[in-house]
Amino acid sequence: MATRRIVDEPAYILHAYDWSESSLILDVFTCHYGRVALVAKGAKKPTSNFRPVLLPLQPLRLAWGLAGEVGQGEIHTLKAAEWVGGHVLPTGDALLSGLYLNELLLRLLAREDTHAQLFDLYAGVVRVLGSGAHGEALEPVLRAFELLLLREIGLLPALDAETATLGALAPQSRYALVAEGGLRAAAHGERAALTGAQWLVLQRALEQGYTAVLRAVAGAGAPATGELKAQLRALLQYHCGSPLLRTRQLMMDLQSL
Repeated sequence: MATRRIVDEPAYILHAYDWSESSLILDVFTCHYGRVALVAKGAKKPTSNFRPVLLPLQPLRLAWGLAGEVGQGEIHTLKAAEWVGGHVLPTGDALLSGLYLNELLLRLLAREDTHAQLFDLYAGVVRVLGSGAHGEALEPVLRAFELLLLREIGLLPALDAETATLGALAPQSRYALVAEGGLRAAAHGERAALTGAQWLVLQRALEQGYTAVLRAVAGAGAPATGELKAQLRALLQYHCGSPLLRTRQLMMDLQSL
């Protein structure tokens, strides 16, 4: 019986693991099949056609033979990989940010659970990272991705009401987004919080898509973006579990130098 194949599938490599002296296990994010595990036999050999192609944060088209039925979490065999092109590998802060996004997807997405809209969002953000975006221009892009990722996988509460009471937000009052309590009134002196009006703007933007969310985050200003960052990072880390995200630890180590 002929081996069934998936062909010409848009994908990005999230992480590569050594497997034997010459091969790699790849964790890839695909458009139509979600996060998939593939073995790239002989990929570490100097003569391998895979070697110059299997890089993170690069758009690829992959083909693989199915080890079992799709959805069973099997490790499939990579048959072909083609670089699609379009942008160079990000560098500096943009590279670290891209690896951070990859780690989030590895920790939060179940194997072979399709997220086509999230794939398109990720591809768009990677293009921005490859364009050389950095510094202040990069922050709104990351916050928008974090918000939409949490919403896509069902971990973001509605941002137009207090989670526990479902009460309407007071525009001038401050509210904090916390892991176990959702959106709640901020305690006195609590810094990581936004006003009700700011949360309402974000909720409306989430209903319109990435461009609207990016515009809303960018328009909030640096102080509010910083407070949103702290809340989203805490929420994401809670759902990712222990240990601390490796990319976040690396960023903190670099900032302390």
